[in-house]
Amino acid sequence: MVAVEQYLKPELASQIKRLDLRAQMVVKGFLQGMHASPFHGFSVEFSEHRRYSHGDDPKDIDWLAFAKTDRYYVKKFEAETNLTGYILMDTSRSMNYTYRQQLTKFDYCICLAAALSYLMLMQQDPVGLVTFDEKLKASIFPRSRRSQFAAILSQLTKLKPGGKTSLRGPIEQFMAMLKHRSLIMVMSDLLSDTESSADILRMLKHAGHDVIVFHVLDEAEVTFPFQGLVELRNPENDEMVSVNADDIGEEYRANVQAFRSELKAALLQSKIDYVPLDTSVPYDKALMEYLISRKNRF
Repeated sequence: MVAVEQYLKPELASQIKRLDLRAQMVVKGFLQGMHASPFHGFSVEFSEHRRYSHGDDPKDIDWLAFAKTDRYYVKKFEAETNLTGYILMDTSRSMNYTYRQQLTKFDYCICLAAALSYLMLMQQDPVGLVTFDEKLKASIFPRSRRSQFAAILSQLTKLKPGGKTSLRGPIEQFMAMLKHRSLIMVMSDLLSDTESSADILRMLKHAGHDVIVFHVLDEAEVTFPFQGLVELRNPENDEMVSVNADDIGEEYRANVQAFRSELKAALLQSKIDYVPLDTSVPYDKALMEYLISRKNRF
């Protein structure tokens, strides 16, 4: 793999390298556990015998079994196929926010995208990158070759946040591109219509894809650490509003919790993994915890 320092600023590069050292055993089990895709046909792993019937390929006959039983049997196999991964990264204007953390939401998602790309490529799984705001932006077709990591990192360094957050339009466009079952990893602050976002993510799942949603908010957007009179800016349209933080803090935090809970309930109902994150939690620690919890469920 190419040195990450060539493409990312040092603090991001060091975090990605650290993730690899801490997580590779967990990730190996996690990704390999998702590869099994049973179907009849010639492949790599023998499963069981069944009686030969008209229409079966004679090449699948087990002649050793015939010699022992004087009956024709064919071998059934369980294929192990590569899992194609797509990282869908929100590059809207609201992602370029931080209050007091080292990384903006945008930087945080760059770390996640780079780490997951690297870890999938370690497993020789093809992975691609698709970016969006109100519409699809840059994309890199999934590949499993060694140069793919450099291509993804190079693209990540060129990204600039802009535009409003929207999931429905971009994901509808994205679904039209998909040819077979894939692992879709969505990274966004989801600062758009909650019901519409949940609906389009459920459509993605119902189309047969495995979907993981990394819901990334800034630490200040979750905890609302402000006091007294403050001016807040709407990250989607730059509109400014003056508020007394002491008066609205409790209600704000309750609304954020309700926002997350509503999303989680809607997505889990469709068996979509929902991973709430905020930028105060080191992304490698958060990803490790998620991978361990997911591995334990399979």
